[in-house]
Amino acid sequence: MIDFGFDKLALIGAVALIVIGPERLPRVARTLGVLLGKAQRYVSQVQAEVKQSMDLESLNKMRTDVQDAVHGFEHQVHDEISDIQSGLNHTPASDWDNNSDDSNNDSYRAPVRKNWRIKRQALPIWYKQKNGVKRHTQSGAARVARFRPPGQIR
Repeated sequence: MIDFGFDKLALIGAVALIVIGPERLPRVARTLGVLLGKAQRYVSQVQAEVKQSMDLESLNKMRTDVQDAVHGFEHQVHDEISDIQSGLNHTPASDWDNNSDDSNNDSYRAPVRKNWRIKRQALPIWYKQKNGVKRHTQSGAARVARFRPPGQIR
């Protein structure tokens, strides 16, 4: 790169003052400054585009690496599932039939009544309010007071 020191810049300025003249020198210097600014902006824009393209390349490479890893994992899962299915298909049917030596064939029974508390807690509050589902317990006295006709005082 060209190395300009203070002495070289002073020499160039003196020659420009003699050749161009003191009347036109400020206008030429202003034009030269504008052109240098445009050149610097152009160089920084080109550098930004090069950096962006390099980042885009690295992102594309990273994306292909992740896609390859996902496809490999997907194939591994499918292979495991097919191994399990083939293992289940080759088991003898007599293992799944009712055993004749068991006196009680109903070794597993589903519960008669599901836990209604868990089911009720899963409902959102707005649904309970809309359908009139009780959310809080009331004592007997509070229930009587709530449903007492307005004319009765006791």
